[in-house]
Amino acid sequence: MVTILLQFFIQEMSNTWIILFCEILLIFLYFSSSELDVVTVDVHQAKDLVRSGHRYIDVRTVEEFNIGHVDVENPLNIPYMFNTPQGRVKNPQFLEQILSSCKKDDHLVVRWYDIYLMGCVGMSKWVRSVYASYDLLNADFRYVSNMGGGYAGWVENGLV
Repeated sequence: MVTILLQFFIQEMSNTWIILFCEILLIFLYFSSSELDVVTVDVHQAKDLVRSGHRYIDVRTVEEFNIGHVDVENPLNIPYMFNTPQGRVKNPQFLEQILSSCKKDDHLVVRWYDIYLMGCVGMSKWVRSVYASYDLLNADFRYVSNMGGGYAGWVENGLV
């Protein structure tokens, strides 16, 4: 059955859709195999959480962070992935860098990436934040929330 589905997608779908399908399948498998739940909060809840002492972590690259980020006190920018000539690679020191700034019992709000298009690029960026949150939970960080809507949601809701 899986072979037939894959043959269909290879013959009938463009490379973009094949990649998107594979990413969605990986996300599904990743979520279904984990007992940990990532809590997603909207931008208003995220702002309230940060005001009450939660740490705000943006897991995008430094370049993306510098283009625009939410205006909160002491935001942390710790990239989950880096751009290389060979493509994106996971930051091997991600957890160590988080641990150098946060304790495992700190309350964290991780920036959920804005999805402008349901294409490979947008989905890849969304996956980055989800994987970062799951890595934190799997590393025994107890309180991890994702900010739904990202920077665009923050701006659209007048929270700038």
